Amino acid sequence: MSLGLRSSLALAAIPAKTALVVDSSPEVNAVLNRVLASDGWTVERAVDNKTVLSLVKQRPFDLIITGQRTTGQEDVDLLGKIRSVRSHVRLIILANQSTPADVIAAVRGGAFSYCSGPFSRSELSAVVRSAMAAPAWDDGIEVVWATSNWVRVIARCDVVTADRLVQFLRAGSSVPEPEKDDVITSFHEVLLNAMEHGGHFSPDHYVEIGYYRGSRMVICRVKDPGQGFSLEEIRHAAVNNPPFDLLRHMTAREEMGLRPGGFGVMLAKKLVDELHYNEKGNEVLLVKYLHQPS
Repeated sequence: MSLGLRSSLALAAIPAKTALVVDSSPEVNAVLNRVLASDGWTVERAVDNKTVLSLVKQRPFDLIITGQRTTGQEDVDLLGKIRSVRSHVRLIILANQSTPADVIAAVRGGAFSYCSGPFSRSELSAVVRSAMAAPAWDDGIEVVWATSNWVRVIARCDVVTADRLVQFLRAGSSVPEPEKDDVITSFHEVLLNAMEHGGHFSPDHYVEIGYYRGSRMVICRVKDPGQGFSLEEIRHAAVNNPPFDLLRHMTAREEMGLRPGGFGVMLAKKLVDELHYNEKGNEVLLVKYLHQPS
């Protein structure tokens, strides 16, 4: 048997992955078809959540994506019913009508991600690609406790979990624009720093995260499991570059074998009103004041 034939038979033996997608708007349907088909996935359609549950009871699916015509609460209810039948399937919630409580319930229920309208095609594509490509997972995000405006979670130290957590924050945050983008971007940068330098991107390590939404401010807290550091002493962060050498930290990062970057703290400082590290250097608070208090 030729090498080419053996390779073809081996590829043919790998079953195609299947996504079950609830019907949405023509634009969203087109995005999902394009993204899923680009990696050879089979797409099966369902007209509503009742049909989804019926099909899930009959056979397994690798990914389920809800439709925009249902509310976040309805999709969270579906998630709970699916978990009783298929405990490990990945589910992405798409919802035009949603509340912060719905997003928290989705995290607790083990949703992979959550997109609350209006969302862009690029945002949707990134969320779906992440669900398609991520290795086997055991959620990695746990809600320790939550109230209507104050949430505490722990999250596994890996990039996929960081991206999922940021997406949940984007969907569940009631902060108005443009403050929301500032908060999310700065939080993402600080979170990645904590996972990399404190948790070494190890799935055995976790970061602690707190999010508080007050009437006039937002506070994010990130605590990593590391030994801490002095911000003034680290050479791999752009925030400590001298004025005459604005790229010095890149050399330090290359020497230390770190990923490209190092601008996180500098960017976060520009986007929020206050940034504070604790004495040990393994916990940070981000404070953003709101121009439109609730």
